[in-house]
Amino acid sequence: MKIHPPVSLALSALNAPHQVFWHKQPIKSMVEAAAEREQDINQLIRSILFRVGKDDFILVMVAGPPQLSWSALRAHLGRSRMTMASKDEVKSVTGYPIGTVAPIGLARPLRLLADKNVFIPKEISFGSGQREAAIMMRNRDFQKVLGEVEVGEFAKKEA
Repeated sequence: MKIHPPVSLALSALNAPHQVFWHKQPIKSMVEAAAEREQDINQLIRSILFRVGKDDFILVMVAGPPQLSWSALRAHLGRSRMTMASKDEVKSVTGYPIGTVAPIGLARPLRLLADKNVFIPKEISFGSGQREAAIMMRNRDFQKVLGEVEVGEFAKKEA
């Protein structure tokens, strides 16, 4: 019997419709994850934790493979210095291991930012808090449970 991933439990507590997708084997890339979930790669939402000050963190969501634009993020935050959180910081701040982070059911409240492309697909998938599983849900249901999110253009433009 498979144990429900922590993000699924958090979504269930919020009465948010979703499904857990169980991967058949460890996923090594976004392309592989999208193919197995039968989704376009731009439906996959990555959640990236940044340290912007001493014990001050933000979580940034980006859809698909585009890299995050550090300059756009710095401009939005009005900061010149920030770093990606370490593996240990990710686990302690979010409650989830790297590669499984979601903006739901976090270990502590965080300032959430999202690239505008996160809200384009009708259905999305994202980390479940557990390596072998992902959460799939309608974007409109995702937006209902997110709470306050700062939306901007944080992904690098394709050349």
